[in-house]
Amino acid sequence: MRVSKKAASFTESVIRDMTRLAIKHNAINLAQGFPDFAAPEEIKEAAKRAIDADINQYAITWGAKPFRDAIAEKFARTYGVAVDPETQLCVTCGSTEAMMSAALAVIDPGDEVVVFEPFYENYGPDAILSGATPRFVTLHEPDWHFDVAELAAAFNERTRAIIINSPNNPTGKVFTRAELEQIAALCQKWGVVAITDEIYEFMTYEGTVHIPLITIPGMEDRTILINAMSKTYSVTGWRVGWCISSPELTSGIRKVHDFLTVGAAAPLQEAGVVALNLPDAYYTALGDQYLERRDLMLNILEGAGFKTYKPYGAYYIMTDCSSLGYDDDVTAARSLTETIGVASVPGSSFYKEPELGRTKLRFSFCKKLDTLRAAGERLSRLQK
Repeated sequence: MRVSKKAASFTESVIRDMTRLAIKHNAINLAQGFPDFAAPEEIKEAAKRAIDADINQYAITWGAKPFRDAIAEKFARTYGVAVDPETQLCVTCGSTEAMMSAALAVIDPGDEVVVFEPFYENYGPDAILSGATPRFVTLHEPDWHFDVAELAAAFNERTRAIIINSPNNPTGKVFTRAELEQIAALCQKWGVVAITDEIYEFMTYEGTVHIPLITIPGMEDRTILINAMSKTYSVTGWRVGWCISSPELTSGIRKVHDFLTVGAAAPLQEAGVVALNLPDAYYTALGDQYLERRDLMLNILEGAGFKTYKPYGAYYIMTDCSSLGYDDDVTAARSLTETIGVASVPGSSFYKEPELGRTKLRFSFCKKLDTLRAAGERLSRLQK
């Protein structure tokens, strides 16, 4: 028996495959972006209390009211924009399901979706599963800028959506206000919905500021903002995310979400209320701690012979490994994992045309400082 043409049109996750390879060879896993340090104690205690209080049955499909209220209040505090938790929010099983629910809610077969590359590997399959054709626009190193004319040429009467990830995985790019305004103008010209993945919003460096596209004038009713607890609170395994959008778009997302997963874990939503009410000092410390990790990892990679592209957001570093003598990125990633003991992600997995990433590797730095130093000791063998 055969699988569907949709399922046959893309591969399994390369990132998760590299994690399996890391486990097999007892390598330090700098491939998959999950922290190896503990989540805040108060959040874990809140989850335990919720379970002990028997908050273990279905929450309201689109999210428990206290959690939706907390999301809306946190967004208003941070960005000065009001969100109605009754009509503009849908809580999902992580940002991955949020993205899929959003895509299925607004995209029809035959539509086109604009995707910046290098891209997080889920975006292409999300478009395909929705019945759309992805149109890729390249971000150009070293600063990962896009060509405005190239972006404009990707829009046409079939374009239904554009997917934007800022701060960006895998590049660490943070889209500027000017860039967002250029994107907004094209969305408004062509009647396009913007789906924005903003899960790394509090990880920005050297004065770089994250700006949600939904706050740009004219984008209030045509943006679906996606976020989750995973990265900000170091709970990637909890799978609690959400969408913020207009009431009309939210209505469609809620219907898809209901029949896709029913709802996110009830006790973890209760813990989410505690998380979203952490003081501002938590987010300041988070940024400072990740900046220290970023700078350490940049020094490690450059000392090992990699060319690095400094990230100004998120917790990944894209590198060029062409000077290290490997034939291609896949060979390099597997060799580093199997012989050096450090796992990364082949750059080609982030591009439609693998050739564009054949000299690149992505490393994550969401690890303890001691973990990164241990990885550095292993990578230093490349220069011996």
